[in-house]
Amino acid sequence: MIRRLDVDSHGADGGYGVWSTYYDTRDLRFYWEKIEGLKFRRKLRLRHYGDRFSVGDDSTVHVEIKQRVNRVTQKRRVALPYHLARDLCDKRVMPDHEPGQRAFLEEVLELVSLLDLRPVAMTGYQREAYVGSGADEGIRVTVDSRIRGRDRDFHFAAETENRLVVPAEFAVVEFKADERVPYWLTDLAARMSMSIVRVSKYCQSVEAYGHAPRSIFHIPDTEFSEA
Repeated sequence: MIRRLDVDSHGADGGYGVWSTYYDTRDLRFYWEKIEGLKFRRKLRLRHYGDRFSVGDDSTVHVEIKQRVNRVTQKRRVALPYHLARDLCDKRVMPDHEPGQRAFLEEVLELVSLLDLRPVAMTGYQREAYVGSGADEGIRVTVDSRIRGRDRDFHFAAETENRLVVPAEFAVVEFKADERVPYWLTDLAARMSMSIVRVSKYCQSVEAYGHAPRSIFHIPDTEFSEA
């Protein structure tokens, strides 16, 4: 694969950390929409790339809405300083922003207010990313390993330990394409006996901490913790 794809510019030297705080309702509406496979569903999260222990009030994070419309997944986001992102999602205060960001921020504010959203789970993992060029332009492959999470102390830099929610020997591999995944990549997956598995890191974390019954899609987790 690495003979056909380039290492993502942010993913050199072993990749980078990806940390996300997921928001949901008291009855886990977004979780159940995912489990039930609704054709239209949304998730709200705060996301940080890099070392979580370095995150402070002025660190850049992304406020994201990830939504699924039929078979198309869309991700929309705005970058904000961490304290303003938390003011928006936790305190429901509209932050200072660029004019072009207003419509999205109003959507987030309406979502957290109408549904009474609150942080429910945090996930983190190490990501290696590869991108295509030339004939393979628009292809992106990500490999996420050491997938862990927690259900409390939702500041990114909190000292709280994180529990592996997917066994350490497994990684989640995703193929993403603007149009279609090329035949050489699907053939490679077949030769490696890779199969399509429905995995949500958010759902894994919710189930690993016993906040919902384990679904048929749950990958058994291990019992030890790591930061």
